[in-house]
Amino acid sequence: MVIMQDHRSGVKPFPPPVSKDRIICDFPQCYTPEASLQLKTDWDIQAKAAFKDKATRLQPWDRQKMSKVVVVGDLNVGKTCLINRFCKDVFERDYKATIGVDFEIERFEISGVPFSLQIWDTAGQEKFKCIASAYYRGAQVIVTVFDMADIKSLDHTCQWLEEAMRENDPDSCFILLVGTKTDLLPSDERQKTEKDAVRIAAEMHAEFWAVSAKTGENVQAFFFRVAALAFENCIRKDMEKGVPAKVGLGDTIKSDRITLAEETNHEVKRSCC
Repeated sequence: MVIMQDHRSGVKPFPPPVSKDRIICDFPQCYTPEASLQLKTDWDIQAKAAFKDKATRLQPWDRQKMSKVVVVGDLNVGKTCLINRFCKDVFERDYKATIGVDFEIERFEISGVPFSLQIWDTAGQEKFKCIASAYYRGAQVIVTVFDMADIKSLDHTCQWLEEAMRENDPDSCFILLVGTKTDLLPSDERQKTEKDAVRIAAEMHAEFWAVSAKTGENVQAFFFRVAALAFENCIRKDMEKGVPAKVGLGDTIKSDRITLAEETNHEVKRSCC
């Protein structure tokens, strides 16, 4: 059991440890190479250098190291089921429409560094669009969802993405296209639908995944991929600003570039004094 200390005592509280099934050690692979525009198979070299020294020990959860994921799509395509399968490991057959928005926070340990995803589940009903759209802003990841057994829902994903992007900078978001309910399709029909989805994903500049909330197929792999891409992007943005990336309670991780710059400054000071 974790004992929470009072802030007034001078000892900062430690959160519960990250669940073992949320630890990411290797870079998660894409669903299929032809469906991925990122084609990433490993951490970025600079990002890896930035956190390699901290990977040997677990830092307390840094609440600031969090990325926002917005999940959009038609009514009844399985957005909530997808999120619940990953966050709660449950599948509910009785459908309940999301009213407005809902969200979950999932904590990860990525190469020894704490990181969190704030996953926003938005309503697919037309009458809730005005409410849901207010929560699109500030997303680092946009997930557009369609029903593999309903090709019309695939056609609508471009419109959903367009609405979400109105509230975000196009250069600041990862886009993923997710086909749900793969368990409902025979093999030949699934292949045909996936081919259409890959084409749409290319138009969106997105990465395509096929999943099943009922069986759990590819669900964890998908969210691990999302977490890894978002985490790496977060680290790289900190490095681009020229400041150490903050990890834990006041600690830092430094890129080789920053470390070299600091060493150069120290050498100049020593030579002139």
